[in-house]
Amino acid sequence: MKPNTDQRERLRERPQNKSPVMFQTWDDLLFVHWEIDPDQLQGTLPDGLQIDTFEGKGYLGIVPFYMKNIRPRGLPCVPYLSNFLECNVRTYVHDEKGNPGVWFYSLDTSRWLAYKIGRALFSLPYYWAEMKADIDKCISYSLRRRKKGIEKVTYDYNKSFDGKLAKSGTLEYFLLERYQLFATNKSGRLLSCRVHHSPYRYSQCDNKQWPSDLLRWNGFDFNFKEASHSCVANRVDVEVFRPQLVA
Repeated sequence: MKPNTDQRERLRERPQNKSPVMFQTWDDLLFVHWEIDPDQLQGTLPDGLQIDTFEGKGYLGIVPFYMKNIRPRGLPCVPYLSNFLECNVRTYVHDEKGNPGVWFYSLDTSRWLAYKIGRALFSLPYYWAEMKADIDKCISYSLRRRKKGIEKVTYDYNKSFDGKLAKSGTLEYFLLERYQLFATNKSGRLLSCRVHHSPYRYSQCDNKQWPSDLLRWNGFDFNFKEASHSCVANRVDVEVFRPQLVA
């Protein structure tokens, strides 16, 4: 069952009668997306998930950003451990009941401990990478996965200062307004994990020529040319809730 408008908007609401297990801040985000035939993506998903589409099109995204102020509930931030870089490769999915979310193919991080915790506690495909970001009005964000033969990739983009909110029914709403992720545990069971934050304020990017190397690192051999959509978004403070088995 494809998500309807009510399901998409309902997930923007904070989960009731639940306490977050972790707090995070996501900042200076770049979203770059390529249109992909949904049938070509469907075979990469576990049972129980379907590719979510916008006007019949599937999307693959690369999202580099800053992770800040990370802490479990009840504990303070630790400067070195609580702040690092991350970059994810993702697509958009829904479960059999039509609940929309994100499926991650990879999450590269500059912190070894974040890589370990992400895999152990949230069953997410984290990788430990060499990463660096120089920030002024323009951000130069580079990463190289710690694997022989992989070259460094760099993304240059501007900070977002006066962004706008995505309107329901638009492509930006479809790509940005996601408040649930899916993963599989070691037994292959499907998990979902809710997050909550204020809606992104985004600004469009004029550049359509972005490196697609990370997509190839994840086994995609499509002929990637111009990105179909790119934008930047500024800071959101995030609550992360406990992963749950999908019935």
